[in-house]
Amino acid sequence: MTRGIAIDIARQQDGSIRIRYDVDAPPGGLKLGKPGKPERRDQLWQTTCFEAFVREAGKVGYLEFNFAPSSAWAAYSFADYRSDMVDLPMASLPELSYDGDQSHFAFIAMFELPPALRDANLQMAITAVIEERDGTKSYWSLTHPVGAPDFHHPDCFTLRLPARARS
Repeated sequence: MTRGIAIDIARQQDGSIRIRYDVDAPPGGLKLGKPGKPERRDQLWQTTCFEAFVREAGKVGYLEFNFAPSSAWAAYSFADYRSDMVDLPMASLPELSYDGDQSHFAFIAMFELPPALRDANLQMAITAVIEERDGTKSYWSLTHPVGAPDFHHPDCFTLRLPARARS
C-alpha cells in the first residue's frame, strides 16, 4: 500500500528540471513495468506514471511531461486547460532512473524545458499515478481541486519555481 509521496525539485544550471519522487511503498507491491529503452509513448497515466505540469507564471498555456519507470515518456503542449494538445518536441531525451529498498521506491526524472521557459518564473503541478500489483490506483498531487482527480486543473499549479539568478 502506498502511504505517501515526497518530492525534491531543482532547476539545473542548464535550465533543465530535476525531480525526485520518493514513494513510501515497497517496490515489490507496485506495478512498475519492465525497464526498456527510452521511447515516447502515449497513455502512460493508465498505470504507474510520474508527471510534471509546467507553465510560465501568470500564463494559461502549459506543458505536460509524463515519465514511466519503464523509461517510456511523453511531452505535450496545451494552449489552455485541456485544449489544443500537441506533442512537444524535445531537443534531448529525458534522463530517467530509479532505485529503492524494501520500503520505498524513488524515481528521478531530469528533462529540458523549451528555451523560452528555461529562465522564466514557473508554476508547476507535480503529480503521480501509482498502480499497485493488485490493480489499486492512487492519484497524488500537491493539491487536488474538488471532485475527481484532475491534474490539468489550474488549481493544481501550486509549486513556484523562481527564475534562475543571473550572474
